[in-house]
Amino acid sequence: MGEAPGTSGAGRFGPVRRAIEWWALLGGVVLLAIALMSAWSAATGWLLGKPLPGDFELTEVFVAVAVFAFLPYCQQTDANVTADLFTAGAGPRATAAFRLFGALLALAVALLLAWRTGAGLLDYRQFVETTAILKIPIWWAYVPALASLALLVIACVITLADDLRALLRG
Repeated sequence: MGEAPGTSGAGRFGPVRRAIEWWALLGGVVLLAIALMSAWSAATGWLLGKPLPGDFELTEVFVAVAVFAFLPYCQQTDANVTADLFTAGAGPRATAAFRLFGALLALAVALLLAWRTGAGLLDYRQFVETTAILKIPIWWAYVPALASLALLVIACVITLADDLRALLRG
């Protein structure tokens, strides 16, 4: 997998970067499994008149899990949506300052999301809400989502450190 711009992957953050890459690959495996399950359900529904019960519930839960798994990788590889309008005419130092500001903002949002997702996990676990057909506890999906957000916070700290180093280097 690719490295974040300006990073080698080596050094003290190398193992964490690789863990983030593997987490994103796991998210891809989850999406592949959802696609196969959906195809199987559609085929059995069409051929036998019996689709998999709760296939839409599984899709809903696991797509959310997969999307969260991609967030740290997107941060790490600078694959988030950016507005180059502000940096198009800026010099390297100003661009580095904008990147640093963006990393700070991303860290703040990641911390907020982790905090509120953790609160949601505790609420759903306490009140045990389940899906309608398969009776899957909703809080189960929050566990990998919260793990993804923890990795996102770490990825934000790493990109913040990278961007600060770039700004100080000029």
